[in-house]
Amino acid sequence: MKANPIELEIFKNRFSSVAEQMGKTLMRTAYSPNIKERRDFSCAIFDRTGGIVAQASHIPVHLGSMPMSVMAAISSVDFDEGDMVILNDPF
Repeated sequence: MKANPIELEIFKNRFSSVAEQMGKTLMRTAYSPNIKERRDFSCAIFDRTGGIVAQASHIPVHLGSMPMSVMAAISSVDFDEGDMVILNDPF
């Protein structure tokens, strides 16, 4: 299937915007000064195979450990159509 470059750019920006909004919501609702003031976090969206779709421009160093967390979540959940997992595990 050939990708339409215009649609590809639209969806790239949509998913990036969702990841950025995840970060803004996290900052706004956090109690920890590490998150609220230092912005020491990362947000990303992954597909069902664990591949990264989009990431926010917060602190990308966290993205190194995210794939392992995502794969653990994927392997422990029985997904139905439309299901998603939200993961927030510092360990």
